[in-house]
Amino acid sequence: MNPYVLATLLFSLGLGTTLTFASSHWLLAWMGLEINTLAIIPLMAQHNHPRAIEATTKYFLTQATAAAMLLFASLTNAWLTGQWDIQLMSHPLPTTLASLALALKIGLAPLHTWLPEVLQGLDLPTGLILSTWQKLAPLTLLLQLQPMNSSLLIILGLTSTLIGGWGGLNQTQLRKILAYSSTAHLGWMVLVLQFAPSLTFLTLIIYLTMTFSTFLTFNLNNSTTINTLATSWAKAPVISSLAPLMLLSLGGLPPLTGFMPKWLILQELTKQDLAPAATLAALSALLSLYFYLRLSYAMALTMSPNNLTGTLPWRLLPSQHSLPLAISMTASLSLLPLTPALTALFTL
Repeated sequence: MNPYVLATLLFSLGLGTTLTFASSHWLLAWMGLEINTLAIIPLMAQHNHPRAIEATTKYFLTQATAAAMLLFASLTNAWLTGQWDIQLMSHPLPTTLASLALALKIGLAPLHTWLPEVLQGLDLPTGLILSTWQKLAPLTLLLQLQPMNSSLLIILGLTSTLIGGWGGLNQTQLRKILAYSSTAHLGWMVLVLQFAPSLTFLTLIIYLTMTFSTFLTFNLNNSTTINTLATSWAKAPVISSLAPLMLLSLGGLPPLTGFMPKWLILQELTKQDLAPAATLAALSALLSLYFYLRLSYAMALTMSPNNLTGTLPWRLLPSQHSLPLAISMTASLSLLPLTPALTALFTL
């Protein structure tokens, strides 16, 4: 892709998200979401391949549906209450409609079915943008909505954690596994959204860090299926020894960073007298942990048959910048001792 076109598209991605962040009016927020969607579509379709075109079409249709629902919800709110302000959406009908539209936009279960199919059709760098940056604007709007019927968000959150764990069990494609992982993590965020928004924000930052390092690792090894992970040792031995720990951190295993948000969310749910929801969420985390263990096993404990020339790549200079991967992987593994500092920082 032409560098000038790429720079324009990336600028538009940033502009759309920033516009949604900064807006208090529903029309401006909707406009930001639309700019965001239109900017990523050429990035998704840049590889002229039927799979990529199919994924782009599916993405466009779902995002257009969600945007239309959101616009309808804001119009209904203006009609019923005379207000266009995001934080003054008080009527239960438009609030529920807007919540469902935003859930469709970010891929919360049971509105998640487009996400694995779309992510499977993309290359890893574009998949990384879809799994991280594209979640920010809709989540910001969800955070700004007034506390609504709390059972809706709890049902969405629990369904997402369960389906996110269950759906990834029988997958062999890494991008589909990461899509279900994304759904499960978003479920954890939405579970605690109305009780402790700062905790949702902390969970989001940690999810972004861990997903960033996971996508970069798979991109460095050029891995797209579980079987190709076995060739990682010949390409990057150091990363192959650290990546299983990073995957276990994504699954929420102590004493790694990923345990922190799950621990704090379960504590908050218990404080809110939602022990059954907390128990179900904790059990669903075991499902996710199982498929992360599968990936860790494939990466760390299996080696593909190699001839002598196949074991050479690690001796060569890497063609990609490794500093972003080094920083994000360090953060993914070692932030748990900083839990008190981080919780204090995010509750200011």
